Amino acid sequence: MTPQPDPPVPSRGRTAALFAASVLLATPACAQDWNDEGANADGQTPAFQGQTRAPEAQGSVQLDTAVVADGLDHPWGMDPLPDGSWLVTERSGALRMVAADGTLSEPIAGVPQVDARGQGGLLDVLVAPDFAQSRRIWLSYAAPSATEPGKNSTGVATATLSQDGRTLDGVTEIFRQQPAWASDKHFGSRLVLDRDGMLFVTLGERSDPEPRATAQNDDNHIGKLVRISPDGKPAGAGTAGWLPDVWSKGHRNVQAAALDGEGRLWTVEMGPQGGDELNQPQKGLNYGWPIITYGEDYDGTPIGEGITAQDGLEQPVYYWDPVIAPSGLVIYDGAMFPEWNGDILVGGLAAQALVRLDLDGDRVAGEARYLEGIGRVRDVAVAADGSLMLLTDADNGQMVRVTRAE
Repeated sequence: MTPQPDPPVPSRGRTAALFAASVLLATPACAQDWNDEGANADGQTPAFQGQTRAPEAQGSVQLDTAVVADGLDHPWGMDPLPDGSWLVTERSGALRMVAADGTLSEPIAGVPQVDARGQGGLLDVLVAPDFAQSRRIWLSYAAPSATEPGKNSTGVATATLSQDGRTLDGVTEIFRQQPAWASDKHFGSRLVLDRDGMLFVTLGERSDPEPRATAQNDDNHIGKLVRISPDGKPAGAGTAGWLPDVWSKGHRNVQAAALDGEGRLWTVEMGPQGGDELNQPQKGLNYGWPIITYGEDYDGTPIGEGITAQDGLEQPVYYWDPVIAPSGLVIYDGAMFPEWNGDILVGGLAAQALVRLDLDGDRVAGEARYLEGIGRVRDVAVAADGSLMLLTDADNGQMVRVTRAE
């Protein structure tokens, strides 16, 4: 199916009433098109049935979309506040508040310095569960090195939002990926609090051949998933030889993460061509990058020895070939789409769509793609009423509400 152009962008600050469309989701024609595309790497086979190219997920839900806010500069992350407004990051370095009526605030003061080059900048935002009392948030970002000009790494800071919503107070960096690299790619950077109150931070392997070759090393944060306390104390797997904050290793570029209803962490990472992965990262396990992976490098050559499995290295629950370029993940739990409860919803940058995975236990039973052509979907969230919120990654990015069509 040929992607449609991005929807027209109304002028900055106008509200949701300016753009609305009803779309029939998961039509067989669309599903047939993307599931019949050729594989990126020849000769690769899944490790088990249903690991890729799942059948079309069933359902005939119709949706309405409405732009809540527009004119955002490459929005990257969002999280709701108790009053129905949202905090939204712009990759160029601004943190903004989007009110329930779509009003967009001026940039909030006090955001840490970011290295806004390439894929870097201000990335995820996470609101504390007790925000109404503490007003605490966390931010992740591409942090410039203070001692090595041109180098950077993923940082995480915590702060409190002032009562008037205009300033971050007490900004404190609690984590920084080590070592820094002269790269403007693959920062990972989703933030998730688990049921024990610990903070998962997803990371990347910095893309370039030199750093990605160290993703299996135990003395760094390259290609790792880390777990820390809300104030930055290590709370990792405790595996001998690993850094004390590392939870799992062998990841490529994890830009999507969420807890399910049982409190288990799920992640989706950007792979090479033909190798995006859905994982359920377990404490102390190795997910293989770059020793094993599906797909191939961007120039068509194999990654490493071109193998997809090896003893001691974990298989993904699911992989996409061809890729969707996943960013943003939520496991649906809401009243508006009860038939989707427990399903995984992922944003697709390359797919320019919302992707739904129907789970049967811990396996993917079906896949569907919705709103194809809406633009590069960078993040996905569920609002209090069960509607979905999407961010589109563009110079004039949008925050879009997705509701059930009447």
